[in-house]
Amino acid sequence: MKAIAAVRVLAVLASILTSGPALAQAALIRHHEIADEVLVVKSERKLYLLKKGEVLREFNVSLGLMPIGHKQREGDYRTPEGRYVLESRNPSSDYFLSIKVSYPNAEDRARAKALGVDPGGQIMIHGLPNQPRRDEKSYFGWDWTDGCIAVSNSDMIDIWLMTQDSTPIEIRP
Repeated sequence: MKAIAAVRVLAVLASILTSGPALAQAALIRHHEIADEVLVVKSERKLYLLKKGEVLREFNVSLGLMPIGHKQREGDYRTPEGRYVLESRNPSSDYFLSIKVSYPNAEDRARAKALGVDPGGQIMIHGLPNQPRRDEKSYFGWDWTDGCIAVSNSDMIDIWLMTQDSTPIEIRP
C-alpha cells in the first residue's frame, strides 16, 4: 500500500516539475492540502503537518546524534528546539530533497554569543543521503543526523509538496 502511495506521489511530483507555475500550483491544490504549520516533537520522534490546528499527516523522524536538549553550538549534534520558519528548498542537496529551517534565530545567536561559541546552522528537514554509507533500512529507528530532521524519501516528497517557504515550524523537546 505504501509503495502505491509513493508511486502516486512521484507521479504528481513529475507532473509538477514539468508543468508551468500556474499548473504546478493547481496540481498541488488538487492532490495535497498545504499545511499552515509544522510541529516536531523530538521525544516522540514525530513531525506533524498541521492546518488550522488539525493534523493533516504525521511522519517518523530521526534527529541529531545527541537528541536531548536544545542546540547550543555548531558541532554539538543536537536538533534545535524553538520556533522557526521554513526558509528555502534545495532539490539538489546531498540528501533526498531538503528544506532549510531558519535556525539560528536571534535568541539562539544571543545565547551562542554569551557562551562565546558559533551557534551553527544549516538545519534541514531532509530525506536519506543520496550516497548512503549503509543499507537504507539501517537509517530508520535511530538518530543519525548532525542536528537535522530526517525522514524517509517518500515522506520527504509529501512534506515538500505540503509545505511552503515561510511556513512556521515549532520544534519541541
